[in-house]
Amino acid sequence: MADKMSSTWRRLYVDKLRARIRLDFTLASGQSFRWRETAPGEWTNVLSSYVWTLKQDESDILYRVYESVVVKNKRILKEVRKCPEHSVSCYSTEKLPQSDVYECILRDYFQLGVETESLYDEWRAKDPHFVKVSESMQGVRVLRQDPIETLFAFICSSNNNIPRISGMVAKLCHDYGENLGEIDGVSYYSFPDIKDLNGPRVEQHLRSIGFGYRAKFISQCASYILEHYDSKWLETLRSVPYEEAHEVLCKLPGVGAKVADCVCLMSLDKHDAVPVDTHVWQITAKHYMPQLARTKSLTAKVYKQIGDHYRDLFGKYAGWAQSVLFVADLKRFQDTQTTSLTNLNSKSAKVYGIRYAVNKQLQASRQKEKEEPDIG
Repeated sequence: MADKMSSTWRRLYVDKLRARIRLDFTLASGQSFRWRETAPGEWTNVLSSYVWTLKQDESDILYRVYESVVVKNKRILKEVRKCPEHSVSCYSTEKLPQSDVYECILRDYFQLGVETESLYDEWRAKDPHFVKVSESMQGVRVLRQDPIETLFAFICSSNNNIPRISGMVAKLCHDYGENLGEIDGVSYYSFPDIKDLNGPRVEQHLRSIGFGYRAKFISQCASYILEHYDSKWLETLRSVPYEEAHEVLCKLPGVGAKVADCVCLMSLDKHDAVPVDTHVWQITAKHYMPQLARTKSLTAKVYKQIGDHYRDLFGKYAGWAQSVLFVADLKRFQDTQTTSLTNLNSKSAKVYGIRYAVNKQLQASRQKEKEEPDIG
């Protein structure tokens, strides 16, 4: 049971909170597929082999950590120190108090060293459309995620939507990850090691649980990496130029330009990577490149033109700017953009109550299905 947690909520002490981060915009916009709203305004997920719950009030981010799992923090802190802009922390690994390890992990994950306030000002000066959307979209951040989880999660994203991707990632973790324990009746799992996703049996099993053609890509990608590199290879791409990282990622089974850009932007520190899907294509055609309306398909040439447009317009953090535009266009956030956090959490409580009742009905239905014999 993962029920041993920090006795109180801890504060992250984020200055100018509204300009720096908003959890719903950042955690529920298709960057990570494992955060769940487990109570009104509270988000729970596994991060660095800990189970976390996050929430925010009008002044700060608060977090709880379920501490039943002990992990080695040396590798995590080593990565943080490699990229000083991701964290204000520069602690000694051996002397670091556990509470500061938690803070270090979160600051790195949310890349709080990136000053979005000044970036927003820079982008507003360059783009009238960004002026229109940016005031109501304060707090969108790009996450710095584990490269392996990001890679395989976005392989699942091919011709898919966020709820289905989330379901597939949850199945991967349940079937191949480590059980970290149960909280309020929900089990939490680590993301699988790459070696556990390798082999024909993996493909066969994933096909049997609804992954379709993505099953082959997952097992083949894991096999390719282990055959040509090792499980730590993806992290080494953080230190190479964007173009090089993108090119080598596109050689992996199941990885095209868009998946490669998602991995580059959201896990490999390539801030100018711009993932382009149909949604981004439509945004670009509507607000920036009207000639795209005559284009019938997203060819490699068009893909590069769109990415280059954003890089030329927004500079070295083009991927961050494009993320703001992307989130602003999502229907799920249309009625929350100007809502205060207090009102948002109140509204969330009503939605959560409905969602909880529906989930309980679904769980009961699934349990009944398990108890019934297969018809063969």
